[in-house]
Amino acid sequence: MKLLAVDTATEACSAALYIDGEVLERFEMAPRTHTQLIMPMIDSLMAEAGLEPRQLEGLAFGRGPGSFTGVRIATGVIQGIALGLDLPVVPVSTLAALAQDYFGRAAEDVVFAGMDARMGEVFWGVYRKNDQGFAELFGAESVGPAENVVFPEEKGCGVGSGWKTYHEALCERLNDWLSGIESDRLPKASAIALLGAQGFVLGQAVPVELAMPVYLRDKVAKKESER
Repeated sequence: MKLLAVDTATEACSAALYIDGEVLERFEMAPRTHTQLIMPMIDSLMAEAGLEPRQLEGLAFGRGPGSFTGVRIATGVIQGIALGLDLPVVPVSTLAALAQDYFGRAAEDVVFAGMDARMGEVFWGVYRKNDQGFAELFGAESVGPAENVVFPEEKGCGVGSGWKTYHEALCERLNDWLSGIESDRLPKASAIALLGAQGFVLGQAVPVELAMPVYLRDKVAKKESER
């Protein structure tokens, strides 16, 4: 399979190509310059791989959570490409991407993924590595105060920017269940490409009109306003 993936949900900007199990990537720390960088990254990858756009079979993108503007950039880029090439899309959680990247580097089977959501809150998701080596969500992703995060009583690694911003509160909350912390990690398109390719195998690809961002905070606001 030949799949293009992008992520712009954080201060990092990245694009990746999945080509029959191999992954090529461009990754750059680029606050506020995603719109200028993402298309040249894609063009560079396609040129390196010797691929024409018509040879792509699918797309994937970091659908959030993350920066509102950043998530919208990735969504817009992928929607435009999908419309132009009539390609299906797999939306991939940025929290899942954090976990998948970790699983590719370490032996631990559980990741407590946390990203700084600002406003005193953390984007949160717990992921386990399945038998095929892919990140699977435990429970549901959420956004809220660090002291309220939900997790299974299993040893795991804390990954993501939330572990830097809310280090004390998260460490106190998880206490003896932490095996380590990687607070400098950000979502990467290479992990989104891997999860996207697996998503196609599992039938998770959707038409472009259903390839939508997920902000998490919107969902919380709606629920509270309905009470």
